[in-house]
Amino acid sequence: MRSFLRGRQGRTLAGLGLAMVLVMPAAAPVLAADPVTLRVGSTQDLDSLNPYSTLLVVGYDAFQLTYNLLVDFGPDLEPVPGFADKWERAADGKSWSFHIRDGMTWSDGTPATAADACFSWQLGIDAINSKAGIGSLGAGYLDPGLDEAKVTAVECPDDSTMIVSTEDSSERVLQTYMPIIPKHIWGNETFETIGDAKFDAPLVGTGPYTVAEWQTGQFARFVRNESYWGNQAYPDEIVIQFFKSADPMIQALKAGEIDYARGGNAAQFDDLKSDPNIVTVAGAANGWTQLAFNTYGTGTGKTIEDGGPSTTALLDPAFRRALVMAVDHQTLVDRVLGGYGEVGTTIVPPVLTQWHVEPTNPLPYDPAAAIAALEAAGYPTDANGNRLDKDGKKIKLRMYFPGSDDNYPKVAQFIQEWYKALGIELSAERRGSATLGELVLPPEAGKKYNADYDIELWGWAWGIDPGGALGVFTCDSIGNSSDSQYCNPKFDELQQAQFDAATNEERHAILAEAQNLIYDEAPYDILYYDANLDAYRTDKFAGWQNQPTANGTPLFTYGTLGYTLLTDPNAVVATPEPSAGASAAAPSDAPTASATAAPAASGDGGGDTSSTSDSTPILIVIGLLIIAAIVVAYGMSRRRKASDEDDDDE
Repeated sequence: MRSFLRGRQGRTLAGLGLAMVLVMPAAAPVLAADPVTLRVGSTQDLDSLNPYSTLLVVGYDAFQLTYNLLVDFGPDLEPVPGFADKWERAADGKSWSFHIRDGMTWSDGTPATAADACFSWQLGIDAINSKAGIGSLGAGYLDPGLDEAKVTAVECPDDSTMIVSTEDSSERVLQTYMPIIPKHIWGNETFETIGDAKFDAPLVGTGPYTVAEWQTGQFARFVRNESYWGNQAYPDEIVIQFFKSADPMIQALKAGEIDYARGGNAAQFDDLKSDPNIVTVAGAANGWTQLAFNTYGTGTGKTIEDGGPSTTALLDPAFRRALVMAVDHQTLVDRVLGGYGEVGTTIVPPVLTQWHVEPTNPLPYDPAAAIAALEAAGYPTDANGNRLDKDGKKIKLRMYFPGSDDNYPKVAQFIQEWYKALGIELSAERRGSATLGELVLPPEAGKKYNADYDIELWGWAWGIDPGGALGVFTCDSIGNSSDSQYCNPKFDELQQAQFDAATNEERHAILAEAQNLIYDEAPYDILYYDANLDAYRTDKFAGWQNQPTANGTPLFTYGTLGYTLLTDPNAVVATPEPSAGASAAAPSDAPTASATAAPAASGDGGGDTSSTSDSTPILIVIGLLIIAAIVVAYGMSRRRKASDEDDDDE
């Protein structure tokens, strides 16, 4: 397989060229350096470059590197300038005025204006207002953010102003994940067509990087956007390489073939801690891993003949609760996660401390109680101990999971054994992420879909507002983001009410009721809130910063801050003398290289000149340096070419 993870032999020549410039200012560099490439590993394969169609975390990073949000996220998730550089709320609290930064251009040189922002947000508004309020902008993950912020209209009276009207006075409008895409390229698309539009590399954006190349299952390559309005990041390119599993990714990190690894199991994570050039980060999870039970037909009037699970038992909350009691969640945390996580309970993760509640009526791990509950609910066993549904059919459940997490097969084995103790046979199959994303879709998503599964083992990651986590359980989410096909009008009322709450105290009470309703009805068995186990090397890049700073990870977080803060760990940075009374101590993660100012090229200055009688040795040295540079350059060029040819043969 051809690798685009290039080395940096050219850095040596750049240093030699710098030395020559210091000796002879008029000399040009001998050989330009290879691009400085940040190499990132992920076990998630990118599913789409279309920001409205991607289902995966890696897809979010891809579109956020290319496209700005109207308002971005700072180090601790505070609102910071993005496509807009400043904003203010109207006195009545029902509208916002956003100033679009002056002079900004798209990466193809076209001016980026408020018209692009209005076009992009209008796509979401149109989706929300369509089909009696059922948002359908692509996969349906982005437009709910505008709905939750109660956005009703956008207006752009000039190139620098965007006015957003809302129905409430919250600040959720500053937390939306709605990418600003170029109207001059996509202006003929509507909310109905943009989700199916083919976004091909290279893309045009206003972000710090743009997608230059994507090969499914191999890599996505991003190049620095030289028109970017913000901090010009140190890496010239970013390559996200896709691995089939975590083990080869971790081995590549150890070997220095990649600089960052997203995800790994506990044993791999612990092993990396002994490497002096690698830092491990266990980021707090703003999400979970769950078993999503297929409840298609619940609350919608559909029947199992219309699609959905293999047994009507999955439509019964009593049956689902018994399955929850059969699972030892603490064992999963201990033996699968190695302790890097928390037992799962309700649908708002504990990291959102302001909103999370534990269940009022917790379901303990109790296999005997689970069996008793099944019997009481009308699910007996036959003479062979096989559990039967109310139609007298043997219950054989089918579980699917993606290949993006090495922990999933381990979880599946535990679940199979625990369900077996109930007399329930469970098959478990791995599917590709994109395939699984389509497999769980019901007929509402299109005639080719039929929600043909029983249980989905997968996970979610959320934004900083709890509304998103609740959104996958609304009736409207069936056909796009729902993977349980659950529908309960009471829950929909709670979801709406928590957004309408006048105070945080009122909202907390409503969210508590909503969390308990889902827990009691059990369309999900939330197995655990798993930590994000990431690791990065410190010998190739410095400036790594977690987001949030207290408990996050540097990459795959919110926005693209972590990519733009990276620096050269070998850079010589001038250190000013500390002022009187000031501490000379630097932060623990600051560069430690000593500072040495480079001499400036001397000018004529009007003074006496040196005698030419001493110039011959200097010229000889310069000549030798030039010859050495050419020899080294030729040798490295040959090695680089040979390496590329070897890659072609793989």
